[in-house]
Amino acid sequence: MFSVSVLTSGCSKSSDSTATTGTAKGKKVTIALMPKSKGNAYFISCKNGADKAAKELGVDLVFDGPTDPDPAKQNEIIENWITLGVDGIAAACENKEGISTALRKAKQKGIKVVTYDADSLADARDFFVNQATPEGIGFTLMDEAARLSNSEGEFAIITASLTAANMIEWQKYIEQRRVEKYPNMKMVALRPCDDLKDKAQSEATSLMSANPNLKLIMAICSPAVPGAAEAVKQAGKVGQVKVIGLGLPSENRRYVKEGVTDSVILWKTEDLGNLTIRATKALVDGDLKPGATSFNAGDLGAIEIKGDNILLGKPFIFNKENIDQFNF
Repeated sequence: MFSVSVLTSGCSKSSDSTATTGTAKGKKVTIALMPKSKGNAYFISCKNGADKAAKELGVDLVFDGPTDPDPAKQNEIIENWITLGVDGIAAACENKEGISTALRKAKQKGIKVVTYDADSLADARDFFVNQATPEGIGFTLMDEAARLSNSEGEFAIITASLTAANMIEWQKYIEQRRVEKYPNMKMVALRPCDDLKDKAQSEATSLMSANPNLKLIMAICSPAVPGAAEAVKQAGKVGQVKVIGLGLPSENRRYVKEGVTDSVILWKTEDLGNLTIRATKALVDGDLKPGATSFNAGDLGAIEIKGDNILLGKPFIFNKENIDQFNF
């Protein structure tokens, strides 16, 4: 939903690390945080929250990831972190199966592993910090699409990649909701944009050209929402083709106010980064253990845990009436 300076593949700590002099239980803790792609504004916003938590907790935060969604590059970086000997790894996984071998290796070396945003296989990590349930996200997206389309007509989806595990899950619940409640709506296309706004704009333009009856574009990664909105605007189809999606208020405010994008659905991304670091630190310290049903996340308050999922909360709908209340 979506640039910062980075570490080299050797993971030597640079200005992008959040270095403090604090200690935790007598030992300085180093946590490595991985986005799906480091230039994506969604993950930059997550990192802002992670920086806040790291500073408060006295954690040394290392941040690195692929330039574009790349499972092989994620594995390479994790291998380097294992060699570096970090205490914890928190990863947003581009490919659920592809990253799990490297994360299992990290666990075998005694490194605590948390996933956030998009999960690995369950045996490859200790907890998943879940921004919202896949069902909640998928149902909310489909309900908004139906509201704007009078529950009928053609829509298309623009995703980050066809292998993104979390987006595949969302699509499953989008389709389930469509079949159960909105059978007169039809998904006519699914297109990847590689987490790039310009490519999303190009894909949206092609979708409108190929599907003259298209009523709505649903963008389910953050760069795709403004990309699709710009395509609709330039095509002169504002009001004719609706745009909704998962994205940041800051990136979509202009389009929402202009009436190009009707609603943006997300969660508080800085809170996701904040919670991820707090959970990883607690896991390293032994304060968070399997079987826990809640977690005291500092300024975020008590957070519910279901099984091995730490739940940030429900999706939130940003629209013309409320979007100015948010600055991320």
